[in-house]
Amino acid sequence: MPDSIEQAKRALRADLRERRQTVSAHGREVAEAGVKVQLDALVEHLGARSISCFLSTTTEPGTHAFVAGAVARGIRVLLPITREDGLLDWAVATPDAQIAEGLFGLPEPVGDVLGPIAVNDVDLLVIPAAAVDRRGMRLGWGRGYFDKTIGSMEKCPPVYAVIFDSEFVDDVPRDVHDQPVSGIVTPTRTVAIDRSAA
Repeated sequence: MPDSIEQAKRALRADLRERRQTVSAHGREVAEAGVKVQLDALVEHLGARSISCFLSTTTEPGTHAFVAGAVARGIRVLLPITREDGLLDWAVATPDAQIAEGLFGLPEPVGDVLGPIAVNDVDLLVIPAAAVDRRGMRLGWGRGYFDKTIGSMEKCPPVYAVIFDSEFVDDVPRDVHDQPVSGIVTPTRTVAIDRSAA
């Protein structure tokens, strides 16, 4: 059975990856601006003073403008750094931070590295996803970094996944280790997911 789940995940990821590559440069700019508006409003609504966010790749809904704006407003932003052992280290975003290619070619900050438990102090986690379903189940890109992080937190704050509008779907294949999210942020809306109804 787990093999069929993994196959379904792989097929869906391949389809979503292909769709993301067809988004135009203008479409990406519009998406990044929209994500910034939505995330700014979410941070304000939650009163978050310390958050974690990821640096988007070229095919993801952009987060760079949001991160820069949050840092400029005095919000503490932790950015993930991938490790070989499947855990995430963190670095505090700064206005002049250098960005380098990390493991798997992901954009990651260059700076003082904080260990995996640094994220325990944040008020909000903003994470990447390939898709999220109506029950809050998230399909990641298959490496498990964020599932491990969320699953290991003693007191997990709200977790919002950033996706394109079309990636909020009825159902995603799920496995036992997959962690649900509290909501989604797209370029046009923010949706809090009521998991008690799932």
